Amino acid sequence: MGLELVPFILIALYLISSIKVLAEYERGVIFRLGRVLDKAKGPGLILVFGPIDRMVRTSLRVEAMEVPPQDVVTRDNVTVKVNAVVYFRVVDPIKAVIEVANFLYATSQLAQTTLRSVLGEVELDELLSQREKLNVRLQSVLDQHTGPWGVKVTMVEVKQVDLPEQMIRAIARQAEAERERRAKIIHAEGEYEAAVKLSMAAEQIQKQPVAIQLRYLQTLVEIGAEKNTTVVFPLPIDLISSLSRALDKLVGEPK
Repeated sequence: MGLELVPFILIALYLISSIKVLAEYERGVIFRLGRVLDKAKGPGLILVFGPIDRMVRTSLRVEAMEVPPQDVVTRDNVTVKVNAVVYFRVVDPIKAVIEVANFLYATSQLAQTTLRSVLGEVELDELLSQREKLNVRLQSVLDQHTGPWGVKVTMVEVKQVDLPEQMIRAIARQAEAERERRAKIIHAEGEYEAAVKLSMAAEQIQKQPVAIQLRYLQTLVEIGAEKNTTVVFPLPIDLISSLSRALDKLVGEPK
């Protein structure tokens, strides 16, 4: 009686071993007698009848891969070290398994070469100031090459740009000179606006000459508020001009 149950026990053990559970983010690529099935299985409970079937698990989650620092020579012949982070995910598990031997390693190597080639086509100023534009370009180039592998590159971020010490000093001098240039321009613009306002004030005072006397009195009030011992007597310029003309007439008269 016990020997008759042995085949059933073996069949039950075989069926139990054929049961596989895939998580929500996993898919199973099934090879049946060496040929891949048309559709990946999962998630949930699936059956893999070995040794006829062989399953390759593939994760559909976004992977974050760090690109090690690369020596990049920019278009203006400046050598820098640049590292980046690549975010990608598998969108077609079957292609990711049969089109490339190891999509993680292949994507890593492709990211390194693409980083050197793309950043080598730009100048240093563009690399430092237009990083968002370069990130989009890197993502586009990588996604174009990894598409046939069933891999979608979602984002590329340049993390850090290490400059040589002499280049850092040169950039600091350039930034200082730029700030000085802006300060001089702002100062000149202020002088120009002040001259325009003074010209407008002179025109207004010319229409109302008594306004200059009111300005003298206001200046005296401001000086007196400081509680100093300086005594100021405002002398109108028109008075000096009148005296000068009077003296010229006296000197010019014949004796």
